[in-house]
Amino acid sequence: MAHVKLHIPGPVEVSPKTFAALASPMIGHRGQGFKDLYAGIQPRLQALLSSRQLVYLSTSSAWGVMEGAIRNLVTKKVLNCMCGAFSDKWLDVSKRCGKAAEALQVPWGSPIRAEQVDAKLATGQFDALTLIHNETSTGTMSPLAEIAALKRKYPDVMFIVDAVSSMTAVPLNFDELGIDVLLAGTQKAFALPPGLAVFVCSPAALAKAATVADRGYYFDFVEFEKNAKENMTPSTPSIPHVYALASKLEEFFAEGLEQRYARQRQTNQQTRDWAARHGFTLYPEAGFESITLTCVNNGARPGGRTIDVAKLQKLAKERGFLIDGGYGKIKGTTFRISNMGDETPETMSTLFAALDDSMQKL
Repeated sequence: MAHVKLHIPGPVEVSPKTFAALASPMIGHRGQGFKDLYAGIQPRLQALLSSRQLVYLSTSSAWGVMEGAIRNLVTKKVLNCMCGAFSDKWLDVSKRCGKAAEALQVPWGSPIRAEQVDAKLATGQFDALTLIHNETSTGTMSPLAEIAALKRKYPDVMFIVDAVSSMTAVPLNFDELGIDVLLAGTQKAFALPPGLAVFVCSPAALAKAATVADRGYYFDFVEFEKNAKENMTPSTPSIPHVYALASKLEEFFAEGLEQRYARQRQTNQQTRDWAARHGFTLYPEAGFESITLTCVNNGARPGGRTIDVAKLQKLAKERGFLIDGGYGKIKGTTFRISNMGDETPETMSTLFAALDDSMQKL
């Protein structure tokens, strides 16, 4: 079967070099070989996130760590900042964990703003908040630095941030931001297969977790810290993923982080330019568009062109490319094109040539 190249919001395309790293010989996860592997990537993970804290590896999707953060850090009430399908889900997860939770809901396509968070936290009801930095369902990126600045005003509130589709694509300076948890899955901007999550916790988060009796084991932040100090994980890790992560980190730093971030901006701008050339507008509020994917308006909002998205997807797939037909309540009235991971101006140009050809047949 011919390969169809992924330009969906995740999982994204995985390179032959990364697949080769996944096929590295197996080692014991409690032996010196694994300790050396983890110890070798730890400094690069810390440099990637601009943190002196240990960076943890969880054999799970990002949702595992997201739920773990709720179990570890919420004792009073959590504020779930909601601006799309995935951030909206965090309210349900919080309640399923038996926690008191409240929504800070904004319209899909709008970002979460610092003043909205400030107004909620000023009530004194909350000891934690959840935020998705880059909401993939709508292609909207909230102003993380502005929101994180509130931590100085509310030092006892745990700031939990999902950077699933922004980590490695934009600078995320964990220590400077002053937040408490920053997490991502590796199937998006890291350009690895699904199955591994990367996260970091503040000293305040670890201290808070240590006071919570029912935080569980698999996602116990205290266990992650204790094991990371010994270059291990609390439970059996996906060793192939760790080999592949080591390979990707080598690539990141060989390219240079600033060059990587610039490439993501360039390929994202190419996508926006392609949409504009074909008469489309973008779905997110202007100025808050994602850097890693583009959510194209196809009738969800007034103005711009409207097409048969399912037909465009079919035509693009026949040409070897998979794009996304929109998510949740805006499926079909938007569509999404990813530029995250290993994509370059050249690979994106090849995609757009195929999409141009497909558009002519609509």
